[in-house]
Amino acid sequence: MPTRRHLIRAAAAVAAAASFAVLSGCGSSEASTLPAQPAQPAAPAPLNNVTAVLVHGAWADGSSWLRVTPLLQARGVKVVSVQLHLTSLTEDADIVRRALAAQSGKVVLVGHSYGGAVISEAGTDPKVNALVYVAAFAPGDNESINDLVSPYPAGAWQAGLVADSAGYLTMSTDVYQNDFASDLSKDESVVLATSQGPTNQQVLGNKVSNAAWKNKPSFWALSANDQIIPPAFQQGEAARIKAKVTSIAGGHTEMLSHPTEVANVILDAATSVQ
Repeated sequence: MPTRRHLIRAAAAVAAAASFAVLSGCGSSEASTLPAQPAQPAAPAPLNNVTAVLVHGAWADGSSWLRVTPLLQARGVKVVSVQLHLTSLTEDADIVRRALAAQSGKVVLVGHSYGGAVISEAGTDPKVNALVYVAAFAPGDNESINDLVSPYPAGAWQAGLVADSAGYLTMSTDVYQNDFASDLSKDESVVLATSQGPTNQQVLGNKVSNAAWKNKPSFWALSANDQIIPPAFQQGEAARIKAKVTSIAGGHTEMLSHPTEVANVILDAATSVQ
């Protein structure tokens, strides 16, 4: 027959077991209700095998890309910004072809404004894997920029162009500030106006021979507040060449006012060819 001491020990053991069961159950219940930790997004893969060749437009130079360039380089993209002479479409396309000849790996060819005509001409080079048009013109075979815009009323900005004796056009500071670089600060647009690249008027009439966009995938950074190339006109061009369109709330110099958004369009093209 169990003694009083044995009964006390048995009761203590039962109580301890019960307490352990309760504690274990509580711990299990709390663990099951803790929220799952969100998975950390993987870092984007570097694009080390891609070169972006950047082509500026008329009344500008290679510094047009100064804010886009470091964003591309941060993703491993090699960047080459050409310096056009702005004398003729043929000569400017040859400048781009020389830059392309020096590259290896995949190439994304990017053109702003008149640079769109240049990449349409030079982009047939077999090294080019994709085209990116940034607030640009995209003429087709045997078409010039003048051919594209001739059915429409002249833009107000065109009244601000002054031709010298050699046929080079310069844009007045007021037009440059209020139309060309309307999305930049007054101080910055005025400085850009003083360093603009005088542009021979024949580049607007030179025709593309064999448009690269017919056979190369195209992307379009559409400037939704453009005072030079109206957004609706850009939308029509992009639809014609079957480009992937990204609308950006910038003006004609969107690569300076919205460099991250423009860089993302170029990176999208780079990723697609990678």
